Amino acid sequence: MNNEFYVGWGTLALINAGLAQGKKRSGLNWFLLSLLLGPLATFILVISAKK
Repeated sequence: MNNEFYVGWGTLALINAGLAQGKKRSGLNWFLLSLLLGPLATFILVISAKK
């Protein structure tokens, strides 16, 4: 795979961490989860309710 893929995946993980903190969830946990799940983690965050 090329470097652009990794940069995009990492950027998505950072965006998810910020989104998680906005919903009063752990940014670090969601960052790490996003590294594994990518867009699926984003979908889960978007449909989840605030704490």
